[in-house]
Amino acid sequence: MLGPAIGDLLPSAVGVALSPVPIVAVILVLGTPRARSNGPAFALGWVAGLVVVSVVVLIVAGGADDPDSGTSDAVDVVKLLFGLLLLAVAWQQWRKRPRAGQEPEMPPWMSALDHFTAGRSLGLGALLSGVNPKNLALTLAAVAGIAQAGLSTGDEVTAVAVFVLLGSLTVAGPVVAYMVAGERVRRPLDRAKQFMADENAVIMAVVCLVLAAKLIGDGIAGLTD
Repeated sequence: MLGPAIGDLLPSAVGVALSPVPIVAVILVLGTPRARSNGPAFALGWVAGLVVVSVVVLIVAGGADDPDSGTSDAVDVVKLLFGLLLLAVAWQQWRKRPRAGQEPEMPPWMSALDHFTAGRSLGLGALLSGVNPKNLALTLAAVAGIAQAGLSTGDEVTAVAVFVLLGSLTVAGPVVAYMVAGERVRRPLDRAKQFMADENAVIMAVVCLVLAAKLIGDGIAGLTD
C-alpha cells in the first residue's frame, strides 16, 4: 500500500534533506554573481541525482516485493550493511566535531563557487545528491523499501516523487526563496548557512545514528521474518 510505503521512506527523506554541506553550498551559490542561473542549476542537479539513483534502484530491486525471493533477502542485507555504514559515519562525524573556539572545516572546493558556470553547478548538485555516500545509502534504502512494498508502477512513481520532493526541500527551497524575494532573504539564508557550517558534524552524527538504527532494525527484521 502506498501510505505505509511513504511513511517508511520519510526518515530517509528527512535524512537526505538534512545535509549541511549541500545546504551551505547552495546558499554560497546564491551569493555569487551568477546566482540566478547557478542556483536553479544546482537545485536541478540535486533533484536529477536523486531521481537517477532512485530509478536505477527500482529497476535492480524488481521482484523484492516477494518476501521469499533472493532479491528481497538481498535488499534486507543491503539495508543492514548501509545501517552499519551509517553507524560508522555517525561515530566519525562525532569525533570530528570542532571543539570550543575551533573553526569548523568545510570542503576546499567551496571557495571556487564564485567561478562556477551553470553547467558545473548542475554537476555539483548531482554529485552531492547522487554520489554523496550518506545520501546514496539513504536513497538506496528508501527506494529498496518502495520496491519491497509491492506497489503498482504508478504508486512507485508517486512514492519516489515524494521522496525526491522531501529530500530536496532544503536545497531547492532556498533557491525558490531567492528567485522570488531576491536579496530580502539574504540575512536568514546567511544565518542558516552559518548554523549549518558550525554544527555540520553534530547534525550529521545525530542524523546518521538515528537512521542507522532504523536501517539495522529493518534489515534484521526482514532477514529473520
